Amino acid sequence: MGFDLNKGEVIDAGSSFDLNKGSAGTQLKIAGVGLGWNANDDENGPVFDLDVSAFCLGEDGQIPAMTDLVYFNSKLTTKFQPEDEEERPYSTDGAVFGAIDELEGSDDEDEAGDAEDMRIILDEVADNIKEIVIVVTITKFPHDEEKDRRTLDLDFSQVEGCYCRVWDFDTDEPLCTFELDTDFGKEDAVVFGKFSKDSSNNWNFTAIGEGHVGGLPKLISIYASKF
Repeated sequence: MGFDLNKGEVIDAGSSFDLNKGSAGTQLKIAGVGLGWNANDDENGPVFDLDVSAFCLGEDGQIPAMTDLVYFNSKLTTKFQPEDEEERPYSTDGAVFGAIDELEGSDDEDEAGDAEDMRIILDEVADNIKEIVIVVTITKFPHDEEKDRRTLDLDFSQVEGCYCRVWDFDTDEPLCTFELDTDFGKEDAVVFGKFSKDSSNNWNFTAIGEGHVGGLPKLISIYASKF
């Protein structure tokens, strides 16, 4: 999917975007979430596999059930639209559709488009879900496809051009873009941002850009500690 990063509002870490601002001030129904990056992997090195996931959190900041972690290994999968070619993982309430797992992502600088993307049907998010946290993690041995121990040395210091963008899925209108400009070290997981709703069920997207060491298991220990 080609796009122009100059379109939509560019926001910084810590800033929020009111999702009522799109489509002439009307409430956004379906949010498209696209993420991209350029992995500086060695031609003779291990496969650089980055994955996008979503944690659907309750008021306590935890996922209510493991099916509220939407990721490449989710048990719940289906097509977002009947005409789609591939199935996507989805959340317990059927509102959050995760990314189609791309083994190597999109690291071709000449290729315009997102490495992975998601869809969130905002008015179908369950009442007990207050935030949807979007994360990107590096898949490492022994969970990588090639079972290559060299993936243990991969981290976000080897990744450039990371961004997260939100658009109106129904109209293709770009809404906001967050470009990650942090210089990471050994972090292998990044919380890019979160969708949150207020007491009136109005939604906002907040850019975060917070790095962690420990990959997806580390984030599970934060957002799914009771499991």
